[in-house]
Amino acid sequence: MELIESQILSQTQVLQKIRRIAFEIYENNFEESDIVIAGIRGQGHAFAKLLASTLREISPLEASAVLIDVDKNITYESPVEFDCDERFLERKTIIVVDDVLNSGRTLAYSLSPFLSIPVKRIQVAVIVDRNYRRFPIMADYVGYELSTTLSEYVSVVLDDESRMGVYLK
Repeated sequence: MELIESQILSQTQVLQKIRRIAFEIYENNFEESDIVIAGIRGQGHAFAKLLASTLREISPLEASAVLIDVDKNITYESPVEFDCDERFLERKTIIVVDDVLNSGRTLAYSLSPFLSIPVKRIQVAVIVDRNYRRFPIMADYVGYELSTTLSEYVSVVLDDESRMGVYLK
């Protein structure tokens, strides 16, 4: 049986959500001079780069996008690594971002290395929140809340301009 894919958010709508999240982040962190947007490998990192770029456009914040490298399929077995030196993250506000918040497992494991780094504050941003928590993770910034069945799959495409959007299968 072929799964039918329907577009939930267009490219324009996704970019509007990212811009709104950037304004919210700036409003809540206006006293900072720089901020780190740490994106989980895949669409989370694509989101981090777009969000950092938008923050630099709309505010005086120096926003840096950092890659959180973790295997989403076996989070508990894979190490969590960054594409920068951990000292770069010290005493900064960190916004951990991913495309979809479903159970909270990936975000929970991605947050674990920050517990041993002296950061100012950690916040979480996602484009889509599906509200199926199995881990105590809440997003501070949400682009779109979507109630789905457990059998449905939400896909966010940010790194392909011809298909950019949010899709439901």
